[in-house]
Order: sequence, then structure tokens, then C-alpha cells
Amino acid sequence: MPNAPVTLALIAITCAASFLAWKKSRVMERLILWPPAVSRGHEYWRLLGYGFIHADGQHLLFNMVTLYFFGGAMEAYLSQLGLPWPWGFVGFYLSALVVSILPSYLRHRHDAGYRSLGASGAVSAVLFAYILIQPWSLIIVFVVPVPAIVYAVLYVGYSVWMERRGQGNINHSAHLWGAGYGVLFTVLLQPRIVEHFFSKLLNPGFSG
Repeated sequence: MPNAPVTLALIAITCAASFLAWKKSRVMERLILWPPAVSRGHEYWRLLGYGFIHADGQHLLFNMVTLYFFGGAMEAYLSQLGLPWPWGFVGFYLSALVVSILPSYLRHRHDAGYRSLGASGAVSAVLFAYILIQPWSLIIVFVVPVPAIVYAVLYVGYSVWMERRGQGNINHSAHLWGAGYGVLFTVLLQPRIVEHFFSKLLNPGFSG
């Protein structure tokens, strides 16, 4: 991974916040996305805070490992495109947290029983933005190397299926909106990435 201090800082902050939230329920209650607290109490920080706490160690580990492997590449890429460092990547990541959760928030804004937490939406944005740059890069999934573009197709298919089933505690809607935002953000910033993506796609070259 290239030198990526912003990515490492985000990982450190997220791990620290998650550990603190597990130890102190008050921290968890203040940061978790609880829609009525936003719509009625105007606690808008929850639209960001939810992304820095996680349900358990497995949830945290999966998101932070993914961010570790792909955040550095996106941090460098956004800097190369002229976005000011470090605010370019920070802005991308934080805006992805907000955008990815908004549909869920709007759908459940009057639902006092709904809760959501975790960085999955922003991590999905980072991952799918990276896929536009290197679609055939190999991603290790449960020790099995999988091309990034194949992983993306499976990821979207699984998320759509699980979202329609409406089961489980994972916010698959945030995964999908985050992924879409990552693609849209990158394309708007660098429209030529579309041509680059299809050129790469039609000329497979696997790399780790």
C-alpha cells in the first residue's frame, strides 16, 4: 500500500471510536444513526458519527481491512487529480458516509425502532471508485484471489438480493448507494476514467 496517512488516520479514529462505544453505551447512543433524533432533535452529527462506530469486532475488521487495502490508492489518485491533500480524500470519504445513509434515513425517519451504524457505505465508495481505476486488480476474499470487477458484480448482486429480502442487521442499501456514489464521484471528477475503465476491462491484466 502506498504511503497513506489520511487512510491510516481514518482507520485509527474509527477503531478508537468503536472501542469506546463498546465500553461506554452513552457514546454508542450519541453516535448511532437513530432517525428520529435527526428529524426531531436536529442531531445532524449522527449522519457522520454512525460511520465511526461498529456493531462488533468482525464488522469493524472487515470494513477497516478493506479501507486499508484500497484507501491508500484512492488517496493518491485524488491527489494526482488536483484535489487538495488531505482534504480531497477526507471530503470524499465523509460525503460518502452521508450520501450512502440518506436513503435509509429518509425511509426510516419516523421509525423509532431503526438503528444503523458502520462505515460500510463509505468503504464501498472507496472500493468501487478503485475498481474504475484497476478493474482486474486481485482482491483477496477469504484467502481466494478474485478480480475486482468480478467481486463488484457479486457484491452488487448479493446486496440487491439481501436488500429485497429485508433480513439481517446489515444495511445493504448503504452498500449500494455508497458504491454508486463512489463511481459517480470519480466519473464527475475525471470523465476520462470511463474510457480508461472500458479499455482496462477489455484487456485483462491481473495484478495483486
